[in-house]
Amino acid sequence: MSLLDQDFLLDNEMAKRLFHNYAKKMPIIDFHCHLNPEEIYENKNYPNITRIWLNEGTYGDHYKWRLMRANGVPEELITGDGDEYEKFLAWAETIEKSLGNPLYEWTHLELKRFFGIDEQLNRTTAPAIWKRANELLNTDALKPRNLIKNSNVKAVCTTDDPASTLEYHKLLKKTERQNGFRTLPAMRPDKLIQIEKSDYADYLKELGEVSGVIIETFADVLTALKQRFEYFNNMGGRLSDHSLLTYHFVEATDAELDAIVTKGKNNESLTDKECDQYITMLLEGLMRLNKKFDWTMQFHINSIRDLNQPMHEQLGPDTGYDAVGTQPDIAGEMQKLYSKMQLTHDIPKSIFYSLNDNDWMQLATMMGTFQEGGQQRLQLGAGWWFNDTAEGMEKQLRIFAQQSLLPNFVGMLTDSRSFLSYPRHEYFRRVLCNFYGKLAEQGRVPNDEAILGQVVQNISYNNAYKFFGFFEDKTPKELFE
Repeated sequence: MSLLDQDFLLDNEMAKRLFHNYAKKMPIIDFHCHLNPEEIYENKNYPNITRIWLNEGTYGDHYKWRLMRANGVPEELITGDGDEYEKFLAWAETIEKSLGNPLYEWTHLELKRFFGIDEQLNRTTAPAIWKRANELLNTDALKPRNLIKNSNVKAVCTTDDPASTLEYHKLLKKTERQNGFRTLPAMRPDKLIQIEKSDYADYLKELGEVSGVIIETFADVLTALKQRFEYFNNMGGRLSDHSLLTYHFVEATDAELDAIVTKGKNNESLTDKECDQYITMLLEGLMRLNKKFDWTMQFHINSIRDLNQPMHEQLGPDTGYDAVGTQPDIAGEMQKLYSKMQLTHDIPKSIFYSLNDNDWMQLATMMGTFQEGGQQRLQLGAGWWFNDTAEGMEKQLRIFAQQSLLPNFVGMLTDSRSFLSYPRHEYFRRVLCNFYGKLAEQGRVPNDEAILGQVVQNISYNNAYKFFGFFEDKTPKELFE
């Protein structure tokens, strides 16, 4: 078998038929990514492959940066001001040594799908690939909007702060028919959760101004959030996303919460218990709002951020210095939160992602105890970040299938900052088809192409289409006038 031939990752005949006849042709709903809506709107050609593939300053693909550092590449040629051709050559030398790493497969899949380049990237082939890729990047076909449209993407959900005016979403709404896809906001209230940060008071002021609420108490925080939910909802938003590096369920009274908010605003030191109390009660409020607006609440849990403090101070967050979290009871703490919210039936549609796959079984069995009010309202999310591998995907599929109803799964997302990441959906679909193909070979599911074909099409696209409601357009026209 040659590198990334038409049947790569497909180990049996049923898997091949499922992928080529059913999964391959399905559109994409990218319900969680980190694309910049401003870049989508401006729709500018990238000057070279380094800019779209590796970095623009400290914005870019930190998956690649980690490997380059492991290969001894100086930071000047990773996030620094080094020559962009030399950066590309450094990546080519790195990719030669990445055999067995998913980035080797993703890199060559992107070259093949977007640039029609079928050569292995290495120091010898890099000059010709650089020249060919840059020629194509100068065409209309490889502008951001066409990269999305030509990847058969029907909806893109960006990651947006509650205080955002969603200016570029408004502009993109006017070009939606021409673009051929929807660009929708998804709320990510990290700055509101991080009460221990020194800029918390400034953030509350910003949130208060955009929402029209003077924030003095915890109740004011929730009032401001409700206004932002209404605004995002009118803009087509249907999801929120919540990063919990660690989490402990600790309740608090209104008086305690007001005192905690005051300390946060004054930049006073907060105890671990006070932070846990604030986060717990904020999450309860967010769950009620997600339920009220019929949104889906995503949880990304158990990661460790910015382990290398000197480099974090130099480059900032999201630059490749993170690791898998090790809080052993974090899924149990989530269970306490959900048990509390079940008392008032305030559990929204939810998707759980943990960076530590030791949590997956506990999360999968937990979600089975709170399913009510609709089809598969709680889901175990796709293998996230360091688990975004063929083996990680297969493990997630297996646990979901064994503990719930995998045919109801909403499927894959890119979680990426790159317009070239859509082949990850193809990669996932190949793993999915191979998973069901193996079960059919073993006599564990029907050896029926039509039945299994419908399942993989549903997981690839149809389930997400129905689950999130992105195409039920109730947006007030006056917002865009």
